[in-house]
Amino acid sequence: MHLLDYPVLRTFLVVAMIAACPSISHADIYKYVDKHGRVLLTDKPDHSGYQRLVKTWKGWVEQKSSGSNQNFAKNREKYAKAIEHVATRYQLPHALLHAVITAESSYNANAVSRAGAVGLMQLMPETARRYGVKDRRNPLDNINGGTRYLRDLLRMFNNNLPLALAAYNAGENAVKEYGNKIPPYSETRTYVNRVIQYYKKYKKSMS
Repeated sequence: MHLLDYPVLRTFLVVAMIAACPSISHADIYKYVDKHGRVLLTDKPDHSGYQRLVKTWKGWVEQKSSGSNQNFAKNREKYAKAIEHVATRYQLPHALLHAVITAESSYNANAVSRAGAVGLMQLMPETARRYGVKDRRNPLDNINGGTRYLRDLLRMFNNNLPLALAAYNAGENAVKEYGNKIPPYSETRTYVNRVIQYYKKYKKSMS
């Protein structure tokens, strides 16, 4: 068995390679896992099988896109009632929750990031504990925890949606450290723009 077939070692080597190469850490990084389980990293992908990595407060994670999940439409419909129920409970637009979930997991309830974020709204362990989520893989519990966190972030930043989204992605402390502005991280700015675009799209289609 190839050394990189071991998931823990593979993750360690990926992180170590990125950390050891400053030039790579400031460029777009793409990952490809071949049929033998070997991880290839490059800043110049030569085929469509590569997945772009982005750096967030959750660590290096694969960038999600709505088109990457074959079950996207099916799962969106599957969780629509739960999302609407939770959105109503916490007085948030259900189109906004759909937008965040699209960006975070593409409606994959089993999604797990390299840093350990889990589920539809990609909850980290500490966030789950903070909001009493015992099973991050449980869709309803995950949506509840993520929505409560998003609601609290909106209150924290005076209903400034871009700042709340930036905090959801980069962490609330990062936003505060930059004077209640979106941190100058390209990944966070891309995330905020993507969620807002999804939100606008869903508001039109769900109205």
